[in-house]
Amino acid sequence: MDVDSSMVSSPSPEVNDSNSNDVSTNGGELEERPGGQVQQTSTGLVGGPRLAPTYSVVNAILEKKEDGPGPRCGHTLTAVAAVGEEGTPGYIGPRLILFGGATALEGNSANAGTQTSAGGGIRLSGATADVHCYDVLTNKWSRIIPFGEPPTPRAAHVATAVGTMVVIQGGIGPAGLSAEDLHVLDLTQQRPRWHRVVVQGPGPGPRYGHVMALVGQRYLMAIGGNDGKRPLADVWALDTAAKPYEWRKLEPEGEGPPPCMYATASARSDGLLLLCGGRDANSVPLASAYGLAKHRDGRWEWAIAPGVSPSPRYQHAAVFVNARLHVSGGALGGGRMVEDSSSVAVLDTAAGVWCDTKSVVTTPRTGRYSADAAGGDAAVELTRRCRHAAAAFGDLIFIYGGLRGGVLLDDLLVAEDLAAVEMTSAASQAAAAAAASNAQSARLPGRYGFADDRTRQTTEAPSDGSVVLGNPVAPPVNGDMYTDISTENAMFQGSRRLSKGVEYLVEASAAEAEAIAATLAAAKARQSNGEVESPDRDRGAEATPSGKQNNPDADVANNSAPTGVRLHHRAVVIAAETGGALGGMVRQLSIDQFENEGRRVGYGTPENATAARKLLDRQMSVNSVPKKVIAHLLKPRGWKPPVRRQFFLDCSEIADLCDSSERLFSSEPTVLQLRAPIKIFGDLHGQFGDLMRLFDEYGSPSTAGDIAYIDYLFLGDYVDRGQHSLETICLLLALKVEYPHNVHLIRGNHEAADINALFGFRIECIERMGERDGIWVWQRINRLFNWLPLAARIEKKILCMHGGIGRSINHVDQIENLQRPITMEAGSIVLMDLLWSDPTENDSVEGLRPNARGPGLVTFGPDRVMEFCNNNDLQLIVRAHECVMDGFERFAQGHLITLFSATNYCGTANNAGAILVLGRDLVVVPKLIHPLPPAVSSPETTSPERHTEDTWMQELNANRPPTPTRGRPQVTNERGSLAWM
Repeated sequence: MDVDSSMVSSPSPEVNDSNSNDVSTNGGELEERPGGQVQQTSTGLVGGPRLAPTYSVVNAILEKKEDGPGPRCGHTLTAVAAVGEEGTPGYIGPRLILFGGATALEGNSANAGTQTSAGGGIRLSGATADVHCYDVLTNKWSRIIPFGEPPTPRAAHVATAVGTMVVIQGGIGPAGLSAEDLHVLDLTQQRPRWHRVVVQGPGPGPRYGHVMALVGQRYLMAIGGNDGKRPLADVWALDTAAKPYEWRKLEPEGEGPPPCMYATASARSDGLLLLCGGRDANSVPLASAYGLAKHRDGRWEWAIAPGVSPSPRYQHAAVFVNARLHVSGGALGGGRMVEDSSSVAVLDTAAGVWCDTKSVVTTPRTGRYSADAAGGDAAVELTRRCRHAAAAFGDLIFIYGGLRGGVLLDDLLVAEDLAAVEMTSAASQAAAAAAASNAQSARLPGRYGFADDRTRQTTEAPSDGSVVLGNPVAPPVNGDMYTDISTENAMFQGSRRLSKGVEYLVEASAAEAEAIAATLAAAKARQSNGEVESPDRDRGAEATPSGKQNNPDADVANNSAPTGVRLHHRAVVIAAETGGALGGMVRQLSIDQFENEGRRVGYGTPENATAARKLLDRQMSVNSVPKKVIAHLLKPRGWKPPVRRQFFLDCSEIADLCDSSERLFSSEPTVLQLRAPIKIFGDLHGQFGDLMRLFDEYGSPSTAGDIAYIDYLFLGDYVDRGQHSLETICLLLALKVEYPHNVHLIRGNHEAADINALFGFRIECIERMGERDGIWVWQRINRLFNWLPLAARIEKKILCMHGGIGRSINHVDQIENLQRPITMEAGSIVLMDLLWSDPTENDSVEGLRPNARGPGLVTFGPDRVMEFCNNNDLQLIVRAHECVMDGFERFAQGHLITLFSATNYCGTANNAGAILVLGRDLVVVPKLIHPLPPAVSSPETTSPERHTEDTWMQELNANRPPTPTRGRPQVTNERGSLAWM
């Protein structure tokens, strides 16, 4: 196996550079001709705040010599998160996984420090398939020997992490190009195991010197490289959420990179892939960087990244830390390497600038290496290398091995991105300081952050009517996990480690998403005036949730004759069993199998509708309070009710959160105009655990979740009745501030002071924050409620509200004309109908009837629903407000759906909770969770604080029973009482 000439410095001062792609086939190996002069080097020191960090050598522990990887280049280094919960049996800490590479140069030993000899061709040898593991917390190397058949020995391959698995592809070995197979190293157990992923159809083919990354926690992307004949510029995607797995060749819009090899690529957690550097078909090193992102309408687009790179380079390494892409080393060709302060560079995507170790870069700084140029920095010599590998944990960047001047390296370097720390909020700094204070002496200095929360992706229902759910929530019971590389099954199924580092990363993620505008500015500038969007050019290159290939011609036909809003014929249900082989298993049930939901409705025929598309457009806040709230509360798998009831925010922080969100709500229309895809949530009523379960099972609104692909709409009644109203409303407000264009809240009838003073929210505020502060917080949040939008219209075909249309609402503009802020007392009959009215008992009861909730309120029949839809060109009304046994229930021949997301309402209803997922094709998919069984007693659940909490809530619900479940009317003498609120 041969190495590129620019990887090695020849002792000969005479050079001959080949321009024939630098590759030729010779005895099954790729041979390249060397060239270039040796540059003698020395070191110096330069540094500065918010600039590129400097690296230092890690003195890692080796119990045996074979535990260390030794000198090598052309390998991969992949960061893998912790498995399990620290301190519990089976816990495995965060690791760096090193695979493959070349351990010698032809004619030389494998020892570091051995200089190459001159010759007609310089080749790598000693290609290996061994696996070494660096434990980040114990600072120890070990060699691991997994079960299963390993990949063939190789170098110049690619690897990326999918959950707790490492996926490896391509490369070049002793016999030439390696096969294109995807190999997976499963690290969820104490003894890792190799698997081969079965992929259908054609793929990228054998290649080396390419890049691969996991984009949006879902799409495995392979780009460029060399197929043994020429450099490539093609883009391939594999959807890990769609089975059977298939590679799809994409045709992204915009100006992309030229055919090149030896570039690097890294994906930011919000779904932006950044490719930089490389060597083109004329052997010219490249300096440009390109961003690749997937739009909400399914299109992929290239955009030139802003800023001026300090140097062209290839065979370098790059990895994201928050919004900063850290680039190290690289070759320039002709035997030269990237030198002086440019050997380490950072592309700050939030600021849109490149920095090196000296300053912000405004012009390229390529030059010969010298002690004067380096400013006496010894760290520059450390990073003057190529064909090395890099990975990151938290704000720490690790580099291993590589090649310098014909010497194979065996050192492990580390740097801390202090600028990333400065970009985070005060809360994240506090969490990081706590993590540092807990670090033991054997650990490396600095902070460690490990993103080990399971992520979820939601797939839209395909137009062919196939089943919607693309991936199981729990591992298949047959153990056939080797074929599954979805992010859900990649993670250890059990308790997760909830480290302080996770909080740090969550809080810091705002800086990443804020940078989208900067990295895609060039693309937006090229867009035509207005919001005209072109059809999907690459829809045929993507997999549907069922794993079937979309036909581009069929897409064109679909665009000309779009389908209407329709309810999918199956609902997604998480099994109620909590143990055994069936625990957490996903079922897909026919809509007609729901006994309670289906007994009061007949089917109707919806009209055609246009499936509109929406571009990705996000803007993140710089406020520290939302970041703190999200870090503390958005833990879909790991959240537990606090043992101590004292709320973690104080008055001033809640005031900041209310001020920030109120500014957003006041700028929005009374009736929101939204686009699909979108998830719709019904009543939550302070049942925060149910909200976390829904996020856990069906995707969460975070940069590591599915917020890049789908919006979230909540239909009101966030507080009262449940035990965690403060957590519920504070998290939703924080998410609104962080994702103002993707998270949407409308008002329910319990978002009113006169109601939530009686049904628990006021009591909770006082009980958890003290009387003075609690009353102040309750009043401030209720003032915010007066600004909430009152309805939402999706694709101009679906109207979402909390209550109903009552007797007074005949046109949507009646709702639009309501002026905010508006209190319940000052509201008109339109507001009362909107927030309080209900459908009649079933489809056979038409017209208007008195509503048992109270005098002046009405129920409306299916004839009113059909008339309203016809008058407003609507196909569906989605409302909440009533508990329904199956979490959702149809009315008016399917033209109205009642949605309720809290399970076992008030601890007595035993109802399921549900959300609706509306795809781009306007197919509505119900997704359900069942009530949890009673918790087993523990010291936490029997604590005095928990007893007090249960006592006041139980007493409140006993004195003011909940509104009866729809279809189960209350006895006559209770009608008109407070029970019907």
